[in-house]
Amino acid sequence: MPAMLNRHARPALARVVDPAARTLLRAGVGPDAVTVLGTVGVVASALWFFPRGQFLAGTLVVTVFVLSDLLDGAMARQQQRTSAWGAFLDSTCDRVGDAAVLLGIAWWALRSAAEGTEAPLSADHATLLGVLTLSGLVVGFLVSYVRARAEGLGVRADIGIAERAERLLLVLVTTGLVGLGLPHAALTVAMGVLTLLGAVTVAQRAAAVRREVA
Repeated sequence: MPAMLNRHARPALARVVDPAARTLLRAGVGPDAVTVLGTVGVVASALWFFPRGQFLAGTLVVTVFVLSDLLDGAMARQQQRTSAWGAFLDSTCDRVGDAAVLLGIAWWALRSAAEGTEAPLSADHATLLGVLTLSGLVVGFLVSYVRARAEGLGVRADIGIAERAERLLLVLVTTGLVGLGLPHAALTVAMGVLTLLGAVTVAQRAAAVRREVA
């Protein structure tokens, strides 16, 4: 279950997710299929709504598909068939979905800049937002790469100020609030914070690996 959900929210969610998981299993649907379907949903909705500036609708639909993480995990536990393959597929699909969310935002920003749109953002501001969003995407992949590379060396590096769940929560909360009327400049601030948090996390993980192997 994603780290963004605290221990008080989990029992309430389980009362909804567990019966749905049992129903899907009885219908012959496996957790891997739910993982892939959720990722396809995130990618399709992020690349449909966000480039059009439809941030509220995009956030709501993306969030529904992101929560499929809860469903496939519950299905795997009920089957008692958690596996290395399932963990690999889930992690890979998470990164694909995260990339689509940020690409959708960057697409909107850079297209606005190219069209010289003055509202809601000036061309220069839209360009800055696009660059910061792509920077956040790159740094996010570095966070995952550093952890994977460390584990390949036999070192744990799952630490950091902002892991995947926190970074995704920051992005979706901001896009949702912008969709509700928060100034679009808030997206620029959020993408700057996202990039900074990711860079700090990379540095923290690299330092942890150095302490272990140096």
